[in-house]
Amino acid sequence: MNVSEKTSAASIRAVVGILVFFELTSGFLQTSIVPLLPAVGEAHGLADSDLNWISSVQLLAAAVMVPMFGRLGDLHGHRRMLRIALASMAVGSLLVALAPNLAVLLLGRILQGAFAALLPLEIALVRDRLPEALARRAIAWLVGALTLGGLVGMLVMGAAQQAIGNVGTALLIPAVLAGSCFLLSFFAVPESEARAQGRTDWPGLVLLGLAMISVLAGISRAGGSGWTSAGTLLPLLGGLVLLAVWVKVELRSKDALVDLREMADRRVAPFYGVAFLFGVVFFGTQTPDTTFLAADPAETGYGFALTALDLATITLPAAIAAVIGAAGTAMIARRIGYRPALVASFALVALGLLGQAVAHDALWQFIVLKPLIGLGTGVALGAMPTVIVEGADPSRSGIATALYNNIKSVGGAVAGGIIASVLAAMALGDVPTESAYVAVWLFCSACAVVACALVLLARRTETAPAPVPANAS
Repeated sequence: MNVSEKTSAASIRAVVGILVFFELTSGFLQTSIVPLLPAVGEAHGLADSDLNWISSVQLLAAAVMVPMFGRLGDLHGHRRMLRIALASMAVGSLLVALAPNLAVLLLGRILQGAFAALLPLEIALVRDRLPEALARRAIAWLVGALTLGGLVGMLVMGAAQQAIGNVGTALLIPAVLAGSCFLLSFFAVPESEARAQGRTDWPGLVLLGLAMISVLAGISRAGGSGWTSAGTLLPLLGGLVLLAVWVKVELRSKDALVDLREMADRRVAPFYGVAFLFGVVFFGTQTPDTTFLAADPAETGYGFALTALDLATITLPAAIAAVIGAAGTAMIARRIGYRPALVASFALVALGLLGQAVAHDALWQFIVLKPLIGLGTGVALGAMPTVIVEGADPSRSGIATALYNNIKSVGGAVAGGIIASVLAAMALGDVPTESAYVAVWLFCSACAVVACALVLLARRTETAPAPVPANAS
């Protein structure tokens, strides 16, 4: 290998390493505030309803920022928009740590919503600048880093709060990490070369953003107010109307935000359906699993009365399996292809959830089944962005991956509303029955089976990428 080849290999490792660090930090930020919410509420004198806004406002902000940053990256450069997203993330994290009141805290959380745009921008960047085989591997590493960062964020911030005793000081940790990412973005990371033609479709961006906010706001109210309440129906119907208007505008626009005709192609459309179902399964099972395991059997007739530490211990193997699955996706797909890998991943999830529905009387059953679900989830997390981005035009990589993220989030929001309604409907007083949890697991297992069918329906032709340059990884 000559000197230039060695330099190129070293540069590739440096760029991918920096982007992986960004995703570790993104995952860290996404979960870091979760174990601190009670302390945040106490520090600011907030009611439980206000604490819900701390989580909800970030999700709503991300619903707007992800497609906006993705499309602007396609038009003006993914590195440029990556730096802007990192700057927003850093400023928002600092505001959250130093916030004197709820208004400043929520502003910080809105700015933090930009971290959801990092992965689409990074995937577009590596697809543009790296050979296909190495780009696939890099995407798997990025998703694995995001998953690992989420796990580390909860553990580190919980321990930091306990050790420091001051929630504002503890929240400076993610602020420092976010600031470090912004500075690192000025080293080694190249700009993307492929650019979309045309102008920014601001009407499309605004309509899609407002529609996403309205739909998510309506769905988030369903669990508490019911699906037929005005608080649920009005924003939900309003969001659907806005989506219909958005579709009409996009079909007539010369510089459309999203090429809807391309999305309708059988090489792409089924995977967006899979993304929705993946969101249902991925987000829909998290809270029910936790509440079931924490339930006191003396009071409910089910559960194991696990403490927070016990829950972390039980879920840790599943989280590790998810990280391994996500990071190993490219290797698995290289042997069997991405479609078979996705089918296998959702089959594992479906079998694991079916197993929980059938056998949940002993703790060892969860200890065996949850890593199985975690492994399938990890492979799906690693494979989905790749099949989405490779099915899109190279000049629209950013917005294609952004839409995948948003559709997955909508699936999670829908799951939250449906599952909350199921648990409330099948309850004795305020306590869900055991059969309610069984119904939830069966529902999510069925969604995973349908996702398998959609993957098989898609017309995806597996490509054989060029070999990775020697010592490039």
